Amino acid sequence: MTLQRKLSIAVAGVAVLVASAGFSSHPSPGWRLTSTGVTTQFRGLDPVSSRVAWVAGAAGTILRTVDGGRSWQSVGPAAAATLEFRDIEAFDATRAVALTIGTGTDSRLYRTSDGGRSWTETFRNEDPAAFYDCVTFLDARHGLALSDPVDGKFRILATFDGGRSWQVRPPAGMPPALTGEFAFAASGTCLVSAGGRAYFASGGGSSSRVFTSRDLGRTWSVVSTPIPSGPSAGIYSLAVRPSGEAIAVGGDYVTPTAAPSGAAYLRGHSWTVARKVPGEYRSGSAWVGRSSTALAVGPTGSDISYDAGRTWKRFDTGTFDAVACASDGSCWASGAQGRVARLTFH
Repeated sequence: MTLQRKLSIAVAGVAVLVASAGFSSHPSPGWRLTSTGVTTQFRGLDPVSSRVAWVAGAAGTILRTVDGGRSWQSVGPAAAATLEFRDIEAFDATRAVALTIGTGTDSRLYRTSDGGRSWTETFRNEDPAAFYDCVTFLDARHGLALSDPVDGKFRILATFDGGRSWQVRPPAGMPPALTGEFAFAASGTCLVSAGGRAYFASGGGSSSRVFTSRDLGRTWSVVSTPIPSGPSAGIYSLAVRPSGEAIAVGGDYVTPTAAPSGAAYLRGHSWTVARKVPGEYRSGSAWVGRSSTALAVGPTGSDISYDAGRTWKRFDTGTFDAVACASDGSCWASGAQGRVARLTFH
């Protein structure tokens, strides 16, 4: 027998042993916490790269890092000290748009172009029936913000100048809301965009649904999903790729340890429950780079999928509310007690 043949047999034997021992070819993920120096709950999160990231949360707090999380600077607007940020969209180390939530005038949008040294309030909601949940940007100029239904329809704000000004979209292109239907302001990912399209997710009514717009929020189509819906249940987070491939996660925050059908993936034009779900309430989700890998986080742990949301596996039991990945593939998570972490693979 030749040496080459012996080596081939040996390598094959090792492969069989590894497979039989249950080892995976995928690297092992984990979170590496950074020290923010605060105990604020951060539900708003947007990393620009492995070095630059922004988080936003309660008591008007916004932090920014430009050194990969080794240090954080408090850069929130003083005028928002009594408000709660739930979403932030960052373009780079200096430009960002942040959303505060609440009924009436508590829903506001702020913009900075100097790294948070100064902020301009660019929108203040004056309608007591409106409650804004999330904001997204399709590019540097075009953005949308989502409010819970007003007069039976979800309300959309639009900007065409990078968040400097906002206009309410006419409701004619929005399908009617279901009784009790609303969106969840849990992680800034109830409204997302990719590939020139915008998407938002709902719960609260008789069905959890996903709405899609191809024309900057003028008109919307809607489909129902199999993720259970109820007074506090539904889809809490969407993650969509430019190709249209999408995942949705959720559950019921009132019962966070039980979400038997709380994750689904888009297959063609219909949503399918994952073959193996996280099994617990998840409030945030994200794609990792251009691979089939996706992340989901919630107050009871974090999960990873290597097959585009078909199956999920728990890899961490710490608490997080939001997760997001930058264009360079770096991924970050944020949550209660000032927790911000970066994803690592071993």
